[in-house]
Amino acid sequence: MRAKLSYLLTAAVLVFYFVLVGSRGVLLIQSGTVVTVTFGVAVLVLPVIGLWFLWKNTQFVRRANALAAELDAEGGLPVDELRRTPSGRIDRESADEVFARRKAETEAAPDDWRTWFRLAVAYHDARDTPRARKAMQRAIALHDGKPVQA
Repeated sequence: MRAKLSYLLTAAVLVFYFVLVGSRGVLLIQSGTVVTVTFGVAVLVLPVIGLWFLWKNTQFVRRANALAAELDAEGGLPVDELRRTPSGRIDRESADEVFARRKAETEAAPDDWRTWFRLAVAYHDARDTPRARKAMQRAIALHDGKPVQA
């Protein structure tokens, strides 16, 4: 729940910022000179890109959460079997061991979204966020029946 609130707060702040920047872009365009109109259009591009990025990330999170709920209902969510340091951080060797098992599981069933979901969790636990995201995107695509690029 805490992560969801943090995400919503961050999204709200970003939307406020995009509106503020967009209004400045409109003011520049309304000035009417070639330079200010050019700058105004350039300034308006930033909130558009930001809103698109926010929308895509929100869709990704919603889809990943839907897969997690479905996997949980099936009893297939990965169990947290990781050892932790006294400070609570995940032990690197433990994360590597679990990752090796998840990778082998995924190689054995490459068309199963469930194995890709669990691999994404293992990548996340190993602190490899870019690969975790790619694995989760693959799980989402397989779940939705979309073609998956190798």
